[in-house]
Amino acid sequence: MILDVKKNNDFFDKWLKINLILVFLIIIIGGLTRLTDSGLSITEWELFSGILPPLTDSSWNNYFNSYKEIPQYKLLNYDMTLNEFKVIFYWEYIHRILARTIGLFFLIPLLYFYYKKSIIRIKKKFVLMFYF
Repeated sequence: MILDVKKNNDFFDKWLKINLILVFLIIIIGGLTRLTDSGLSITEWELFSGILPPLTDSSWNNYFNSYKEIPQYKLLNYDMTLNEFKVIFYWEYIHRILARTIGLFFLIPLLYFYYKKSIIRIKKKFVLMFYF
């Protein structure tokens, strides 16, 4: 029993450290996304079909045509080519995929700790985060 608690505490500590690194990484990538003016390149984000980037020329053209409809394109990037669009698209895409990864990497172990009834005093603080 004591070994199990120590094992869970070690797992918990590693989990928190990895989450800290992931949050630091998303801040860096978010800053680069902002600096490259890539933040609005994906005009629609589908929850499940948005996991993969466009894979065909037709898909790329559809995304690019959607981007051409927003003010960022009309005011700043009116002379942008499809290849230039792909660069800003991938900055935002990587940022969004990392955000999804962080969400899953945080939520799944949190549920594990919750149902294992381990780390009780810390657990309540993490569960309260989802209510606010």
